[in-house]
Amino acid sequence: MSGPIVTRTAAELADAMAAGDLSAVEVARAHLDRIEATDGTTGAWLAMMADEALDTAADVDRRRAAGEALGALAGIPVAVKDVMCTNGTTTTAGSRMLETFVPPYDATVVARLRAADAVLLGKTNMDEFAMGSSTENSAYKVCHNPWDTDTTPGGSSGGSAAAVAAYQAPIATGTDTGGSIRQPAAVTGTVGIKPTYGRASRYGLIAFASSLDQAGTFGRTVRDATLGLEVMCGHDPKDSTSIPDPMTSYVDALDRGVEGLRVGVVTEFMGDGASDGVKAAVQHAIDRLSSLGAEIVEVSLPHADYGLPAYYLIAPSEASANLSRYDGVRYGLRVDGETTHEMMAATRAAGFGAEVKRRIMIGTHALSAGYFDAYYGQAQKVRTLIIRDFEAAFDKADVLVGPTCPTAAFKLGDKTADPLAMYLNDVFAVPASLAGMPAMSLPVGFDTAEDGGPLPVGLQLVGPMLGEAVMVQAAAALEADLALDLTPRGPRALALPESE
Repeated sequence: MSGPIVTRTAAELADAMAAGDLSAVEVARAHLDRIEATDGTTGAWLAMMADEALDTAADVDRRRAAGEALGALAGIPVAVKDVMCTNGTTTTAGSRMLETFVPPYDATVVARLRAADAVLLGKTNMDEFAMGSSTENSAYKVCHNPWDTDTTPGGSSGGSAAAVAAYQAPIATGTDTGGSIRQPAAVTGTVGIKPTYGRASRYGLIAFASSLDQAGTFGRTVRDATLGLEVMCGHDPKDSTSIPDPMTSYVDALDRGVEGLRVGVVTEFMGDGASDGVKAAVQHAIDRLSSLGAEIVEVSLPHADYGLPAYYLIAPSEASANLSRYDGVRYGLRVDGETTHEMMAATRAAGFGAEVKRRIMIGTHALSAGYFDAYYGQAQKVRTLIIRDFEAAFDKADVLVGPTCPTAAFKLGDKTADPLAMYLNDVFAVPASLAGMPAMSLPVGFDTAEDGGPLPVGLQLVGPMLGEAVMVQAAAALEADLALDLTPRGPRALALPESE
């Protein structure tokens, strides 16, 4: 095994450390150095945990030398989205409202990463309170796509996706409410997985929309993303929506192939909504699945077109309720005023960004007297219809596929003035979120940027409830067959790590 440490996958790093070819401290230092050298360009990080990371890595090395048992991610660097509480390290959710908030506890998914001996490098940039599709809504800085630094890395988990694509971390965490893992993964050429709603604990996640939020992972390979996901998932009594059913191993499913697997192509996702370049790459991937022995069938989600408007009533309504806790009294930002009302108004005016305010107003209106049944109630009925559509589709197929996003990465600033155009980036991702299904994005090809450089295209795979294993099984087989070079390249791509 040769080449820079940071270009190796998590699985390769684990093997090298187990063999004694690398130490955990060497691996941690290499990634911290890469971040220091490149984050001025990517803007992927909001807070670093360098001292803690090196201490954890040294402890892993000591325990390995002593022959002690180690966790599944021993010595593997992991980036943590800044929406997950980290004991002793600021957790801002990308907002000025929580600029100085230091949690006294870990989110369950963070605690599980620590228990698996992962080396947590720091907290990654994101759209404020996870509201956005481009990471341009971060209150702190804009994040850039390593494939073309003039384009978006997606959102809201854009910092995590950019960090993985830029070789700053082999694994990163994200959250997905309506596509916030899958869409960034698609436009950065990474693998992003959202598990079944309730499979990963929401305890310690800064809430956006409680019936939709779900933690997941990014990696440069299906195996890496799956390794991280398997550690994070499982029942948590601290989360009332956590699924008590025991987990099967996701990693064990990676080498099963797709012979005889029924792959359902979603008709509504292959129409006029996607660009020609995206559809061509996705169709090629479907053809490859067929050549590998999968049975390709056509399925329909007839109410999928109503998913986006339903989502933008349900999610803002839940956000309106969740964000009402930021009142300048208990924690977070406080801007003083002569009265309590003036203090709350001034705090929220200063603490919330424009997109957050927009969604709070939409949600508050949808929940208000006289409008609840017409808006929120109707949206929940549409949600039920979408769930039934998925159930019918899975009678015909084991896994569903289609484009993750309508287009490849778009230029920063192109859609900030048009919220509806921005929302349309999640048109293919939202239905699976509304239904609570596991879903992921896998790089399957490239579209061509205006200057001729390549931009990644993602294939979305959706599994049945608790069907993460069959989903990653299909993704791993396709990944191996396509064997894409996913090194960022092009006239505005981030420079590769120097050889060691």
